[in-house]
Amino acid sequence: MIQDRFPEDFYWGGAIAANQCEGAVLEDGKKWSTADALPDGVFGDVCIPPREDYLKKEGIDFYHRYKEDIALFGEMGFKMLRISLAWSRIFPDGDEKEPNEKGLEFYDRLFDELEKYGIEPMVTLSHYEMPLHLAEKYGGWGNRELIDLYLHYAETVYRRYKDRVIYWLTFNEINMILHAPFNGGGIMGMPEEMPKQELYLAAHHQFVASAHAVLLGHQINPKFRIGCMIAGSSCYPLSPNPDDVQAAVEKDRKTLFFADVHARGRYPGYMMRYFEENGIHLTITEQDRVDLENVVDFISISYYSSDCATADPSKQIKARGNIASAIKNPYLKVSDWGYQIDPKGLRYILNQLYDRYQLPIFIVENGVGAKDQLIPDGNGSYTVNDPYRIDFLRQHLLQVLEALKDGVPVMGYTSWGPIDLVSNSDCQMEKRYGYIYVDRNDEGEGSLARYRKRSFYWYQKVIATDGESLKENVE
Repeated sequence: MIQDRFPEDFYWGGAIAANQCEGAVLEDGKKWSTADALPDGVFGDVCIPPREDYLKKEGIDFYHRYKEDIALFGEMGFKMLRISLAWSRIFPDGDEKEPNEKGLEFYDRLFDELEKYGIEPMVTLSHYEMPLHLAEKYGGWGNRELIDLYLHYAETVYRRYKDRVIYWLTFNEINMILHAPFNGGGIMGMPEEMPKQELYLAAHHQFVASAHAVLLGHQINPKFRIGCMIAGSSCYPLSPNPDDVQAAVEKDRKTLFFADVHARGRYPGYMMRYFEENGIHLTITEQDRVDLENVVDFISISYYSSDCATADPSKQIKARGNIASAIKNPYLKVSDWGYQIDPKGLRYILNQLYDRYQLPIFIVENGVGAKDQLIPDGNGSYTVNDPYRIDFLRQHLLQVLEALKDGVPVMGYTSWGPIDLVSNSDCQMEKRYGYIYVDRNDEGEGSLARYRKRSFYWYQKVIATDGESLKENVE
């Protein structure tokens, strides 16, 4: 029987990251993280020690305002909120034996608040944030010692929250370590200047840590459902030329490789060939091979745009992508930040991943960054009229419904940035994703007051109707 509607147990919600919203970067025992050393975002220079003034230092002050924000998520009817724990809030240097109790207590209170509104948490252990000390002293994930340090952190939070959190993700957009090694792995240097050996060795260490974290989590609570998280982007050949088709296969594999290891528990043959042809020799122990066999329970993805591939250098016209650049598709429009808008690509990648792995899929990030204008709402407050955001999300969710009809078991949809936060790529407030406007600008000015946008009420209705309202025409 065709699944022609969203299932009743579908997880509707939103996703945020500690380093982009919490602020309070040195409060209650927390120390600097790698995110603090990127004050201008992924594409800026690494700054050690961190600058005195930058947007993430205060973020949107979620650390002090989380009750107000979670109440707004509850008002929208969220079934799930994907959050990340700030590793540097729990282990400030990353190599301590004992955790920072005040950091753990903050997340105790956060989970209390989510429970009050019946919102299930999904927790990312490492979301583009790790103690800066681990990058400075150990060289980040290029050092095998980080595996044990990460697992000590993972075990600590697993045991602390084993009765409060069921859904976990090990690393955020783990494949981005190849494109932004400091952002994703605390490794100094530009990716184009680094030996591939270093990048893939760091990725291997993360694979082993992730797989062992799956085993550890299941031992602590067999009910845990632990997933990997991939930056997803459907990839099309630019033309039917067989060389372009093969170029698309090879570009796709750069993403699928990370899901292959997590979901199949071993390195695929095409990567072993790539390693051999590029002089990459990884130290893979027998214990590593055993650990990698601990595969994930589900696959989660972010999806913002699609990509193309061509073997013809003269046709490689670039478009903006999610950290990594893409090749321009002449059939697609772009967002304010140059991301190619491709709702049908979401259905494509959902089918592709399920066909390949036969595992449930969770969309844990999707959204559009836009320049919003705050206007009076006629009732003494303010709002944002954002039909562009509603249209973007509606078109993507309709394609999720198509994937469900195709037979893909999509677990849920947590759109990125349900409340405006500091963007990761450019460290801006101007690039807004939320249903809730936060009064803060790129200069750090503003009251931090929260205002419901028009999309707030639209998403509220989508959740209340289990997606049936998506079929209505939007004015």
